[in-house]
Amino acid sequence: MMEDRIVLKIENVSHEFNGHPVLHEVNLDIVRGEIVGLVGPSGCGKSTLLRAVLGTHPPRKGEVSVYSSRRNGGGNARRMIVRGPGRDRGIVYQQYSLFPFLTARENVAFGLMLDETSIPGRLFRYFKWRALRKKHLERAEQLLEQVELGHAGLLYPSEMSGGMRQRVAVAQALIMKPEVVLLDEPFGALDEATREDLQRMLLRLYQENLDARKKGEAPPYTILIVTHEISEAIYVGDRVVGLSQYWDWKSEGFQECPGATVVYDRVAPVEEPGGPRHYENYERQRAEIRERVFEPKTAANPKEGRLFWDEVAAGKGQGILQ
Repeated sequence: MMEDRIVLKIENVSHEFNGHPVLHEVNLDIVRGEIVGLVGPSGCGKSTLLRAVLGTHPPRKGEVSVYSSRRNGGGNARRMIVRGPGRDRGIVYQQYSLFPFLTARENVAFGLMLDETSIPGRLFRYFKWRALRKKHLERAEQLLEQVELGHAGLLYPSEMSGGMRQRVAVAQALIMKPEVVLLDEPFGALDEATREDLQRMLLRLYQENLDARKKGEAPPYTILIVTHEISEAIYVGDRVVGLSQYWDWKSEGFQECPGATVVYDRVAPVEEPGGPRHYENYERQRAEIRERVFEPKTAANPKEGRLFWDEVAAGKGQGILQ
């Protein structure tokens, strides 16, 4: 059953800042191996929701849970309620978070060093540390190959383009093998050609998920990407979620908007990493998203746009959702 493959569960999450409501009863279940595009108007709380999942901004109400791919003794996925940051969640921001004094492979391996060693261990158990360091760098080189930067392992951030630095940041997040990777408008500062290259990189990761499923293995990458580009959300993901403050909250008895909530949640077409983009398949969904999520005058009933699980049950899901 699809529900048995849930990796991230967001339940009735509400949040506010200084008495100003931002999120209202956000509910979202994400299946392991999905790439979910999250869109919404500026200021609707997309980044706030990501930080609630990350654990740096716990919600005022509701809770976020992550389910481990490692099963417990009873064969069930282990559930962890998010109460703070943890290695089971990784994040990549729009601004690069690389250390300028480290090479690409050293930047990617940095998280493993912090997780698996200590300063005394590195100082007083040098030979053991050197052997472990070699393994870390080898793993970093493998991930750089996956994001098509195998040739750039010895380059410093100042020697790389913006797109290359963002690929390193993605590899930096993936090396910790998190259950969920959060991307907060990671391609927003890049030119169109570079952005398209990185979108194809995500599709290749999705293909690795599909290959793992065929082998009976757990898909290694589950990604929630915040983007202001509707076409990007449709293209890179198998599902698009719309978060918006433009919904019919008056019919719920509120005198003012209690915060943004999920007003749109539907499956998206799955594209091939090296294939052409089928923009003609996007237009109808783009128009629907623009109207339901971005148009202040619509004020639609959120339930009418949340059809994802009905579509999956009807066999309309593609890729991981089949």
